[in-house]
Amino acid sequence: MPRLGLTAVTTVVLYVAIVLFANAALAGDLRGELMAMREGSMRKLVLHEAPRGAVDLAFLKKDGSTERLAATNGKIRIVNFWATWCAPCRTEKPSLDALQAEFGGADFEVIALATGRNSPEGIKRFNTEVGIKALTTRLDPKSEAARAFAVLGLPVSVIVDRDGREIGRLQGGAEWNSPSARAIIARLIAAGA
Repeated sequence: MPRLGLTAVTTVVLYVAIVLFANAALAGDLRGELMAMREGSMRKLVLHEAPRGAVDLAFLKKDGSTERLAATNGKIRIVNFWATWCAPCRTEKPSLDALQAEFGGADFEVIALATGRNSPEGIKRFNTEVGIKALTTRLDPKSEAARAFAVLGLPVSVIVDRDGREIGRLQGGAEWNSPSARAIIARLIAAGA
């Protein structure tokens, strides 16, 4: 095996440092762009300086089968924790439905996760009353997913990157179909975040 000279080693170290710095700078620039886009209720959106570790939580589909968050990796996701008894959820959920209708697909998904005790009849009635058409409800009956994401109140929306890492969080209700929210989601999708 040939030995690298000091100049070659220095060049490799310098190249690696430049690549790492450039990636960090790009991530910081994206966060700065997103921070500048926050208007109205999106001002409550906390964007983390660095992605938080991946949480591979499990939740139930309506048919009782289990689905894992990691099964949706490759997409930007909003994991929305809500409940039928939550008044702010009633106002917020139609805007999440509109966001899913506009952006849902291979690059984006809203995961509407009914956490705690929510009867199937109650969920169906809630969704009908507020006009949900594009969202699919998943279930977290024992609040295990909510605990894994340290959800302390409802609603909470967690933005998860394509690798399953939390990149942002919004506590309380928000207008997810606002120009600000739509611009943030479009930018995350475009960035491949």
